[in-house]
Amino acid sequence: MGRGRGVGLLVAVTLLAFLAAPHAAPALEQAGVGGLLRQATGLLPRPPSLQPPGREAARPLAARRVVAYALAQRGKPYRWGHHGPDGFDCSGLAWAAWRSAGLGWPRLTADGQWRRGPLVHGRPQPGDLVFFHTGRMPAGRAGHVGVYLGGRRMIEAPGPGTQVRVGWTDRPGYLGATRPGGGRRS
Repeated sequence: MGRGRGVGLLVAVTLLAFLAAPHAAPALEQAGVGGLLRQATGLLPRPPSLQPPGREAARPLAARRVVAYALAQRGKPYRWGHHGPDGFDCSGLAWAAWRSAGLGWPRLTADGQWRRGPLVHGRPQPGDLVFFHTGRMPAGRAGHVGVYLGGRRMIEAPGPGTQVRVGWTDRPGYLGATRPGGGRRS
């Protein structure tokens, strides 16, 4: 039997074993066969993470709460210096959204929230705070913040005479994002 045929037979037998017993995926992964099978077939799922629950597990739930709270504020008026419930400025909306998810932190301006971090390296995730430089601030300082929703969209309290709304993040002055709840940076 040729080497190529032997590897093919091993892949076929292992795939049949997996299909018969899906719970075998972690054992196959540990044996070093999982990567080969994923390359050959793309059918073998990744084994579950064995890390104990903690901040990593809690972050997605908190982020969903943040997004839900912020979205529920749509249509409320912009009010400078307010953090709800009848109106918001941009940093007040961000603060109130994270507070609704259980994060206790001081009420800060957009720039104070930007400097507090932690910074996101890579693409923001829903619930992250996204920051923008505005003309009224010195270079590199944040004058506006929104709650990231995904798909380059955010919920924001844009300014006087407006209401809390969904807006776009691909605009001039984007500085970056922070992840108030901590967790893994991508």
